[in-house]
Amino acid sequence: RQPHDSSCMQRASVCTPASFCPRPFSPRFRSAAPFRRLSRTVATMAVQTYLDKHELTKKVEEAINATVKAKPDEPAAFLADYFKKASPAAIVSMKAIQIVDSRGNPTVECDVTTHKGTFRAAVPSGASTGIYEAVELRDKGDSWGGKGVSTAVQNINDIIGPALAGMDPSKQLEIDNKMIDLDGTDNKGKLGANAILAVSLAVAKAGAAEKGVPLYQHIADLAGNTKLVLPVPAFNIINGGSHAGNNLAMQEFMILPVGVATYSEALRAGSEVYHALKGIIKKKYGQDATNVGDEGGFAPAIASNEEGLNLVNQAIEAAGYSGKVKIGMDVAASEFLTQDNKYDLNFKNQPNDGSDVKTGDELVDMYKAFTKDFPVISIEDPFDQDDITHSQKLTAEGVCQVVGDDLLVTNPKRVKKGIDEKWCNALLLKVNQIGSLSEAIQAVKDAKEAGWGVMTSHRSGETEDSFIADLAVGLSTGQIKTGAPCRSERLGEEKQPLRIKR
Repeated sequence: RQPHDSSCMQRASVCTPASFCPRPFSPRFRSAAPFRRLSRTVATMAVQTYLDKHELTKKVEEAINATVKAKPDEPAAFLADYFKKASPAAIVSMKAIQIVDSRGNPTVECDVTTHKGTFRAAVPSGASTGIYEAVELRDKGDSWGGKGVSTAVQNINDIIGPALAGMDPSKQLEIDNKMIDLDGTDNKGKLGANAILAVSLAVAKAGAAEKGVPLYQHIADLAGNTKLVLPVPAFNIINGGSHAGNNLAMQEFMILPVGVATYSEALRAGSEVYHALKGIIKKKYGQDATNVGDEGGFAPAIASNEEGLNLVNQAIEAAGYSGKVKIGMDVAASEFLTQDNKYDLNFKNQPNDGSDVKTGDELVDMYKAFTKDFPVISIEDPFDQDDITHSQKLTAEGVCQVVGDDLLVTNPKRVKKGIDEKWCNALLLKVNQIGSLSEAIQAVKDAKEAGWGVMTSHRSGETEDSFIADLAVGLSTGQIKTGAPCRSERLGEEKQPLRIKR
């Protein structure tokens, strides 16, 4: 045994009264002590270097002073929030996965992580799509019926994410332009509009958090919009066209509660008319006729568009909203254009005798009759996306709002041309048609400057992401199309303006 000395790692209190250390002699034990002290010194220096590099001592002092000054009930929570706000504005990481939309088809979901948290966005998908829309990248092949989006997902994880790392999420235009440059095509055909848009929308949410404002306010700031309004909802209550299995050629029969005072009352009116219509359809066509289409609207076995309008009008009257609730239509005429540039209103039954085939001029007269016989105030895509002449004719009549969907595809270039040539007088805003938030904002700004109406719109294949509700409020579009007051993916977008109002 060795005498107790300064190299002994035992406390003096455990040594023997004779001052002999009870630990057996160990040369390695005794020789290790100086190295341990050196190690502690080096570690202390490393800690101090880290503290100095990040100015942590100063920051902690400032945080404590701020906490003492504020005197919060829960200082730990105050400190946590203080430090989160003090963290740099930067995209840390990005992760995309393949999910399914409301029709069971694959779509893209993206998480963008910053020092403020993780922010998620999902991309919708349409059933009837315009030929001028940006490319929705699909895998093709056998998996998922060729509709998989794993390539778009990989493009986010391997290309877009690394390229955007470190960028400030509040710089929306800079980030969107960076992705457009990475893609390098006119229609986002390389990376996919669905990949770019998923990131763009998630970044917008991250940017709002960075500024500490609601999403709709951040969107308003990006657009330079200072006056915010809640939109009039357009409820799709009868489905036809590509959205339903009935014989209706025209795709959507909507109600717009333009004569009520608040958004809450508009939501109530939409629900009450919807349920009144259900009762009318059940009584007239049977229980099976109350089955719903992709967007939650009813799909009764009717073939006449006039009959659809009659049913909607009866429901408005039965619910007690005559004069307060008007009718809108989404014709989606490109879906039933014939090879000789006419329109087959019986296109779902092939072959047919051709008795329901109309020329463009005959459709103009039909729409004029609709606006005369029914309270129709808005008609979307009344003609094919390339039938500019007849769209101009109907617009010139001034009988209703003529909305460009496939005609404009939310593309600023087409919107600009449509304004100059008077193709229509309203824009349907669908962010996934163009593929980035910044371009969608520009399309809206151009449309509003021209005096056009703007209707923010969902797609038939939706997700639980209610982004478009904040978009409609932030851009003050004044109108929003979300589907029927039925099905949770539709209701999420319909309920969000209530939360914004609150």
